[in-house]
Amino acid sequence: MLLFGSLDAAANTFITVGAKVGLPSIDRDGTVALVSLGGGRQGERGSDGRRQRYTALGAIVIGYQWFFGWGVVAAFAGPEMTAQMLTASTGSTMLPPHFGLRLHGEVWARPTEGTLLQATVVAGTARESVWIRAAWGYRLWDTYLGPEASLYADASGFRKINLGLHAADFAIGCYSFRISVGVQSETDRRSVAPYMAISVWSPW
Repeated sequence: MLLFGSLDAAANTFITVGAKVGLPSIDRDGTVALVSLGGGRQGERGSDGRRQRYTALGAIVIGYQWFFGWGVVAAFAGPEMTAQMLTASTGSTMLPPHFGLRLHGEVWARPTEGTLLQATVVAGTARESVWIRAAWGYRLWDTYLGPEASLYADASGFRKINLGLHAADFAIGCYSFRISVGVQSETDRRSVAPYMAISVWSPW
């Protein structure tokens, strides 16, 4: 089992925790399950003025991973659920929960001995959303350093694009980390803003 967590801190903030379970192992070909639970806050403009959207999102996906000499490919599918609340000067509104299907795919490739290329796509019908991230890194001081880019979009019309740099796969004790910094463009903002993301994972 692998435990993980992440924090995306910017104008809008989202935190995720979860576990990856290999059947029978997470480091070889076979069936894998991902369980995740997240929550966050997003500012937006509505008919009642400026408001905040609070979101809780959970998913359980099961799939398969393939190990090759150059890297790993994994694909997952399963149910997801989201619940949201809107708060504004006129009060708070709890929106009905939505259930849907999540599709999740990722590739971890090593084009050369000292480089890593990673791509992830997550699409779900609960919010009619899609999130795409791609990153490249060069191994230096036991850490992969390089650029990253990501895109998030959902049915509400919200769009978010991140461009930045990351340091990935460096360890402190039994914990491994990825730290990202850069600039972010959002639908509801007229100018770009800084963002920071931290991910941590550990075998258990």
